[in-house]
Amino acid sequence: MELQGKVAVVTGAASGIGLAAAERFVAEGMSVVMADIEAPLLNEKVARLQADGAPVVSFVVDVSDAEQVTALRDFSLASFGAVHLLFNNAGVGGTGRPTWKTKPAVWDWVVAVDLLGVAYGVEAFTPLMVEQGEGHIVNTASEAGLCATPMLGAYHAAKYGVVGLSEALVMELAGTGVGVSCLCPELVNTKIFESTRNAPAHLGLPKPDPTPIEMLEAFMKTKAIEPSVVAGNVVDAVRGNSFWILTHEVTHVRAQHRNESQQRGETPSMISVAGAN
Repeated sequence: MELQGKVAVVTGAASGIGLAAAERFVAEGMSVVMADIEAPLLNEKVARLQADGAPVVSFVVDVSDAEQVTALRDFSLASFGAVHLLFNNAGVGGTGRPTWKTKPAVWDWVVAVDLLGVAYGVEAFTPLMVEQGEGHIVNTASEAGLCATPMLGAYHAAKYGVVGLSEALVMELAGTGVGVSCLCPELVNTKIFESTRNAPAHLGLPKPDPTPIEMLEAFMKTKAIEPSVVAGNVVDAVRGNSFWILTHEVTHVRAQHRNESQQRGETPSMISVAGAN
């Protein structure tokens, strides 16, 4: 799908991958609806782009609420008349607790944002694209949707769900003119590990301290890439109608280890890939 003159909707657009994607889509000649739950930050970023002449508008949305996602669709149509590219990108990180110690409210929050937010976007926007015979949907999963690690059970459950949802969707939409991509990034220089800043108050989760990317790189034994690189990968996938978007070579190694281990009937285990990017 060519992007010039088309309309994109991006959730989680106030920061990180979503913001970088919105900026890249504008550079490709698109009009963009930028949606996020962080209203002050969203409005700040949209105002900056508008000051540069970019055709962007803002919409505050909680993607875990299906009615708000429907309202986002209606606002997008009212603003630009069509939607050609949906980037279901909004997401939150895990809480770093053992799966068996994760409270029901945390499960509700992580699954509602990371999985149901994608499902609600698909339900709201896909019929528009099918009717117009053209479109593309990009769903943000994660390397965590392909292979697991300890302490992130709820996050893995949601991201594995996004991968499965996306695989089913691309088969269902074959021949309609609507493409699907599944983005599975590894470590990216974003604030995903500080996402409890947007957690509902009733969860009682502490506001996060800033997490230096160097600390995360050391912990994960990998190299973080910039959101702009991921945005470029997304553009390439949409243009080429590619399903998988894997940002790090190490993801191939880990996924292969998981699949081969499964075929041998082995108990799941982690693989050491220190130094791999």
